[in-house]
Amino acid sequence: MTVLILDNPDLLARAAIESGLPMPSLASDSTPRKPHRLRFHYGFNKHRLDEQDLAILRQHALYLRHNPGVTVRIHGHADNFGVSEYNHFLSRLRASSAAKVLIREGVRESQVLVSGWGSDRPLARPEDHAANRRLELEYVTMEMARAL
Repeated sequence: MTVLILDNPDLLARAAIESGLPMPSLASDSTPRKPHRLRFHYGFNKHRLDEQDLAILRQHALYLRHNPGVTVRIHGHADNFGVSEYNHFLSRLRASSAAKVLIREGVRESQVLVSGWGSDRPLARPEDHAANRRLELEYVTMEMARAL
């Protein structure tokens, strides 16, 4: 028996078409991908994102609408200026305002979980206030949730 091995993708594709093999659908290319940016930073005592950040958050909404089995956890954080109670309130406000944007963009409420950590989980040293005023998105699939 003789076996012919082709390493030319064009020849392989042409041979597959001529032999009548079903071609894979390109529909997966039109499915939105999860945006790479999962962290957003805020100015001092702010809870609203700027327009550029909102555009990226809308891309996350598009991804979530096309993937109903995926849940996003929105973690709000604050720096350590001020009292702890206010920082928890502000971090929760940051996470809630981002959740409202996602829901307004058509994401189901059941896909969005919100938590506010205040200044309890700094990203950098506590003195690095700008880095700690942030919002983080964490994606969880149903398979991951079952495994946990």
